[in-house]
Amino acid sequence: MPFEFNTIGVDDGIAMGHDGMLFSLPSREIIANSIETVMNAHKLDAMIAIPNCDKIVPGMIMGALRVNVPTIFVSGGAMKKGYKKDGTPIDLATAFEAVGKFEKGDISENELYDIECSSCPSGGSCSGMFTANSMNTLSEALGIALPGNGTILALTPEREKLLRTAAKRICEIAKSSQETYNKFRIKNILNEKAIKNAFVVDMAMGGSSNTVLHMLAIAREAGVDFNLSNINEISKSISHIAKISPSLSTVHMEDINRAGGVSAVIKEISKRGSKFLDLSNLTITGETLEERVANATIKDTNIIHTIENPYSKVGGLAILYGNLAEEGAVVKTAGISPDMRKFKGKAICFDGQAEAIEGIKSGKVKAGDVVVIRYEGPRGGPGMQEMLSPTSLIMGMGLGESVALITDGRFSGATRGASIGHVSPEAAEGGVIGLLENGDEIEIDVDNYVLKVNISDEVLAERRKNFTPKKKKLNSKWLAQYRTLVTNASKGAVLEAEF
Repeated sequence: MPFEFNTIGVDDGIAMGHDGMLFSLPSREIIANSIETVMNAHKLDAMIAIPNCDKIVPGMIMGALRVNVPTIFVSGGAMKKGYKKDGTPIDLATAFEAVGKFEKGDISENELYDIECSSCPSGGSCSGMFTANSMNTLSEALGIALPGNGTILALTPEREKLLRTAAKRICEIAKSSQETYNKFRIKNILNEKAIKNAFVVDMAMGGSSNTVLHMLAIAREAGVDFNLSNINEISKSISHIAKISPSLSTVHMEDINRAGGVSAVIKEISKRGSKFLDLSNLTITGETLEERVANATIKDTNIIHTIENPYSKVGGLAILYGNLAEEGAVVKTAGISPDMRKFKGKAICFDGQAEAIEGIKSGKVKAGDVVVIRYEGPRGGPGMQEMLSPTSLIMGMGLGESVALITDGRFSGATRGASIGHVSPEAAEGGVIGLLENGDEIEIDVDNYVLKVNISDEVLAERRKNFTPKKKKLNSKWLAQYRTLVTNASKGAVLEAEF
């Protein structure tokens, strides 16, 4: 007997730019808890999960792993790309960056309005390789979704067919023998092999930096011992072969679908023989990943490159370490220009996103600076709100090739440029990012995985003597609970509680 229930969903487009965004990442935990609650309370046998936006996908996966029944994921689908009047493809990132161009005087208010009205032309998850589409794509690699889950457009007959096929499949499993039922419990599919396969695809397609945060949390729920440091080892063995908006503004999810989809990407990267890609893993449809992609081909090598002609011989994400990020920081290397992969600049520090936005708009940030935004981590925010406005302003004001940004917070999947997030330990727990002062020289070396401040240990120790992390006054009981229980970004910003 089918039983339908819903969970909450925070719309980041509505929450962006004010304190509502503080509730976005914490909503992942509510979603996971609600899935666990309803599935266990009603002793339901199997689940079809229909997510779309970025916290909903990992939240549902985390909840499904806790109850460990057969589960199939099928998202609402990707949004169509938009077009300017001159035929240029645009999307959500275009709209945010247009604000910076307007502030600088490069475009008129009418041009800004045209972009705003045209950038998101349909329903679905925003059209680039932003966090929602990244997670829906990784669901294919995890084996818990059907082929096409991450790339078939919303509101199309093809998406409806996918939904019906997914529903039929989960009903088959629910009514099967006990042996077959047990075979398809989600933890038998989403295991250590699946986690590594997902990160392999993430590297090949240059997914959102938020995938790192979410996949670490998913690995924990799956009982998989996977550390942040493992990601660089995967990156070194995987070519980046698909570059999608925001990293390449002319390519969107519908183009990836037309070029062969995620299956074509997996088939192509398997030719390199990475030890981290295991095609023998079971998928929810009953075949192995190898069987699933056996007949996949690249239909347009301008969209999905071959391993002989990659965008990069290493993956599209990297973890940086150094005295500024002893437990790691995340950067989307796929979105960085070659000139910014190695960079030194003077820190200009802001205690929070609002302060940073005002500083960037007012001209405080100059070429050669490293913008530091702190007290935006899981505990410091609290809630680790997404920050798209500061990075979009930097790009829109023409500073993307000369200014870097580091933060203990996180970015929207629509972010590009030298934007380094998830700096751990965060300022609120005494991290070095909280000790930085204006004018400190910060060094970034993406290819050697380095993020450091060029001042001595003695100076840092002296600053620490007089340092007390700031603690924001809260008016929310939920955010107060979250701040008490949450870990930092290097651990996936999961909640820790005694069992």
